[in-house]
Amino acid sequence: MRVVSEIMKKMIEYSDGSNHDINHFMKVHNYARTIGELEGLAADTQMVLEVAAIVHDIACPMLRQQFGVADGKKQEVEGMPLAKDLLKDTGLSDDQIERVVYLVGHHHTIDEIDGMDYQILIEADYLVNADESSYSKEKIRNVYESVFKTETGKRLLAAVYGLV
Repeated sequence: MRVVSEIMKKMIEYSDGSNHDINHFMKVHNYARTIGELEGLAADTQMVLEVAAIVHDIACPMLRQQFGVADGKKQEVEGMPLAKDLLKDTGLSDDQIERVVYLVGHHHTIDEIDGMDYQILIEADYLVNADESSYSKEKIRNVYESVFKTETGKRLLAAVYGLV
C-alpha cells in the first residue's frame, strides 16, 4: 500500500519535527494495522483505517498552539478539514477520503461506532493513549470491558497492560 506510505511521509512533514506527535500516530498506525489485519478487514477498509490512524490527530499542533491543549472534541471538529486538505491529490478516492475525514471527526466519540474501521481506530488510539497518559489499571480494565470489541484489540490490551 504505497499510498499509505506516501501519506505517512506527508504527515511526518506536516508534524514539523514534533517527535511526540510523530511517535503517537506511528504507534496508533501500527496497532491499527495489526488489529485490522488479524481481524480480517477487507483491503479497502484496511487502507482507510490505516490512513485514519495516521492523520487522526492532525489538529493537535494547531490546538496546542492556540489553546495550550488539544481537547478531544476540538480535535474532531478542527481535524476534519485539515485531514481533507492533506489527503487531496493522494490517490485516494473521494469515498475513501470522506470516510477517513469522518473517522478523524469521531475518533474520541465512543457511542454509535459504525464500522470495524471506526472500532479499531478507537482501540488502537486507546492502546497508545493509556500508556502516554499513564491510565490506571482500573480505568484500562473498565475500557476493556465497555469499549473494546475486537478479539485482537482485547488480547493486545490485556497483554500490554497485564490484565488477567
